[in-house]
Amino acid sequence: MTQENLWLRRLAEDPGHSQWYIERFRKMAAQGADLDGEARMIDAMAGRGSRILDAGCGPGRLGGYLFRQGHQVVGVDLDPALIAAAEVDHPGPLWLTGDLSTLELTEPDGTPRRFDVIVCAGNVMTFCAPDTRGEILRRFRLHLAERGRVVIGFGAGRGYEVDDFLSDAVQAGLNADVLLSTWDLRPFSPEDDFIVAVFSAT
Repeated sequence: MTQENLWLRRLAEDPGHSQWYIERFRKMAAQGADLDGEARMIDAMAGRGSRILDAGCGPGRLGGYLFRQGHQVVGVDLDPALIAAAEVDHPGPLWLTGDLSTLELTEPDGTPRRFDVIVCAGNVMTFCAPDTRGEILRRFRLHLAERGRVVIGFGAGRGYEVDDFLSDAVQAGLNADVLLSTWDLRPFSPEDDFIVAVFSAT
């Protein structure tokens, strides 16, 4: 039996959820909320003009920030409403509607497009169907440049145990270089309710 993507299930239950989500972040930005913590960490890791994949980009706040810092950004999200909002609110990056479990970005010669940093923030991995998570990690590895890094963050209690996540990453060919509990670089411990993992290729 194919397992369910939780974001798609939420949209089926509440067709207005995407627009609510978009307007929520627009309102927070208008009120001056700091929405760029994840992006600042990624920017600090990347040389100017790096190729960055914003995997599960939502309405584009992270990828938009990184583009404005001079990076080459591609954002991919399953929800076309969120991609449409990203195009309006954060012009510049290449925004694509797509499923991370079938991610296949190619260069003109047909080889996989590779990125210096792949970032997957916003609890994206916990919304993905459980039986697709390993494949998503494998596709991240496929699209990773030499000496590139994958950075994934999500909260506990959302159906994806940290030990399972790290095991899936190993099987996908990724090595956990750094484990953090926040996007502002606090170290991770098993008691923490959030993880930010930085991987390189094995």
